Amino acid sequence: MKRVKSAADFPDMDYRTIQLEQEGGVATLTLNRPEKRNAISFELIDDLLRALDDVANSEAIVLIVTGAGKAFCSGMDLDNLKSLLGRSPEQHLQDSRSMVRMFRSLYEFPKVTIAAVNGPAIAGGTGLALLCDFTLAVPDAKFGYTEVRIGFVPAIVSTFLMRQVGEKQARDLLLTGRIFDAEEAARMGLITEIVPAENLMTRARQLAALLMENSSASLRATKQLLTDHARPELDGQLEAAARENAAIRTTADFREGISSFLEKRKPVWTGK
Repeated sequence: MKRVKSAADFPDMDYRTIQLEQEGGVATLTLNRPEKRNAISFELIDDLLRALDDVANSEAIVLIVTGAGKAFCSGMDLDNLKSLLGRSPEQHLQDSRSMVRMFRSLYEFPKVTIAAVNGPAIAGGTGLALLCDFTLAVPDAKFGYTEVRIGFVPAIVSTFLMRQVGEKQARDLLLTGRIFDAEEAARMGLITEIVPAENLMTRARQLAALLMENSSASLRATKQLLTDHARPELDGQLEAAARENAAIRTTADFREGISSFLEKRKPVWTGK
């Protein structure tokens, strides 16, 4: 019987917002804030970056990313959103670059990644779900680049989305901020397969087993090839995106968007 490796087997043992396990050549990273619908907090970003480093340096060949509870990831944590209102321009830029590191680390991860989307994946959660090499989703999964609804700009995630779909589709998703379902995501090529909820993790492990029939050296080399191909373009685009993301946070509409969202009321936009 194969022993299941727990987080205690990795150098970092103090994850607070995720769970990390490894069985054979498959590591499973679970976003573990079910009471917050696995919302992205500053602490989760730190945990996720450290976990990705741990898996990259492990014997794992495939990484599965999923969420605990009924959601995959609901986007930015409400308490963290509130704290953004009091930050300086320099802090906003630092925060934006941290988000870039999180998304880019997953997009350029040296091992094969599978997202097992067990429920809603909204805003930054959509980004995490769709940046994996393969994305499996339950039928009732929901996605959405909802940033414009609360005065944000989807600068960072748009950089990756434009590489995945046509410009017309990207404009639709980014400018409307609308929610779309798994079937539409599959039609656009954003997810790989729709899987019944009760079979989601089984199917993810089946796909991982299929991938591990290939040469691990070839998988690494192929992922490196894809990363190297995209890197020159991404370098400039993501730095510009980080600055755009930070700049929007200094506007009156951003402050109004966050305040209205937290107060559960309709925003009153001024365009400033």
